[in-house]
Amino acid sequence: MALLAINGGKPVRSASAKWPQWPIHDAGDVALLTAITKSNRWSFDGPYEWQFAKEFAAYHKSKFGLCCANGTVGIQLAMEALDIGAGDEVIVPGMTWQATAAAVLDVNALPVLVDVEPDTWCISVPQIEAAITSKTKAVIVVHLYGCMPDMTKIQKLCKEKGLFLIEDCAHQHGAFWKGKGVGTLGDVSSFSFQESKVLSSGEGGFNMCQDRALFERLYSLRNCGRGYKDDMTHAIQSGNYRLTEWQAGILLGGLSRLDSQVKLRDENAMYLNKQLAEIPGITPMRRRKEITQASYFNFAFRLDWTKIGAKGLTNAHFCAALAMETGAGFEPPYEPLNACGLYKPHTKKRYKISGDYWKKINPKRFSLPHCEDAHRNSGVAVHHHVLMGTKKDMDDIAKAVAKIVANIGELNPEGPTASRKRYRALV
Repeated sequence: MALLAINGGKPVRSASAKWPQWPIHDAGDVALLTAITKSNRWSFDGPYEWQFAKEFAAYHKSKFGLCCANGTVGIQLAMEALDIGAGDEVIVPGMTWQATAAAVLDVNALPVLVDVEPDTWCISVPQIEAAITSKTKAVIVVHLYGCMPDMTKIQKLCKEKGLFLIEDCAHQHGAFWKGKGVGTLGDVSSFSFQESKVLSSGEGGFNMCQDRALFERLYSLRNCGRGYKDDMTHAIQSGNYRLTEWQAGILLGGLSRLDSQVKLRDENAMYLNKQLAEIPGITPMRRRKEITQASYFNFAFRLDWTKIGAKGLTNAHFCAALAMETGAGFEPPYEPLNACGLYKPHTKKRYKISGDYWKKINPKRFSLPHCEDAHRNSGVAVHHHVLMGTKKDMDDIAKAVAKIVANIGELNPEGPTASRKRYRALV
């Protein structure tokens, strides 16, 4: 008789046990939106936008910050503010949402994809060093899945080599490194407020920097090229990448809850990781000692198939079984950018600047073995809403993982695997 739910057995978590929903709102958010609607000031440097910008920057201990249209635009604006463009190379981790590399393409620079650390899935310092050439202008780090790269070494390396350091903080609102907020550790940073993110306004983005001149240039770039405070003597060529007052209102409401939510997720993640570490073949992600507060867009862990003792199975099989046991949307982590269904530079004619550039932007030319292993073999991830639950909810996940490992022989290599579409309704 089958024990695993994917084969008809009784799941660890009953269908009536619901996970916390995301995004969330309260009456205060509705009141803010009502006030904004009645104000007839709906965009373009409105008071709610700047209130949020000042409070969000202050929370991360950043000197300057401003809103923009979305996180992808934020990375693009960061590079344009640093005067990165045609002829420049930008080093990008091979495991990230495709927008990190796509933004490099959009300023006509060359994304150079490098591999990640196997225990954090964050950019590898030796891989950065190996990729630096005379054309390298910047390194983009991505704080991913609750983890952070070795920022101390990366800061030192960038300073020694004269490279700009850009932070992609789309996953990590409210994370701190040695007491300093993410977004303040490089020259410019970008955050995303897309619906699924830790702080959300449906869509939206944010840039942080610590230099006044950079801040004013970012302001101009996101505001049709206008100089800061209408100083038209410093106007530059750009477009409209602004945020609306309604989005700022939603963000203000979310910001009032952010710190307590980040702390709850971090507490639950540490509690869950402690249990997972006791299960044979299950390895938590590495948490560097410099991380004084971790934030999670996704919670993740790794499978060691040699210790689990199964042949022919992948993380996709494990995720499918875990989703059925828990009712949560477990799935493999991001596709490696050298084989990503959404990162396809050769589908846009605008990138055909020259034959040489066209050849170099082909992602298949890069080798990313750790990225590939995480996606196709060892990585398991789930959206942060599960960390908004109780200790009992964390216990359910740990019990489900242990149950699958103990009954791994029930999983058929030819059987069902994780499907984003299939399990999206469970999230």
